[in-house]
Amino acid sequence: MFFKFEEMKEEPTLHSRRLAEFLGCPFSLEEGALGVADDILRLCSFDNLSNLDVNKNGKLSSGDENSAFLFYRKGEVGDWMNYLTAEMVERQDCINEEKLQGSGLKF
Repeated sequence: MFFKFEEMKEEPTLHSRRLAEFLGCPFSLEEGALGVADDILRLCSFDNLSNLDVNKNGKLSSGDENSAFLFYRKGEVGDWMNYLTAEMVERQDCINEEKLQGSGLKF
């Protein structure tokens, strides 16, 4: 299963439901009525995750350093254009084509 960032940003609830079904854990009618998918989306949102202390400063709640410290940018569609040169994009496109050949995924 493949998800494109642009499509997920456009219809997050639809894609969260598709993912749940793919994982064999579809939302029940009751969970749908209670808005469980929306709750999960809120918890997993860019704003929520990027504002967690561990993702702001690399420190876990225990005070230990997080060796997997991640860097968050803006979480916006197309923001990569502000960071990648044309040469980098061309190289990445070639890698994607090679690695995803035969997968059915189209960019």
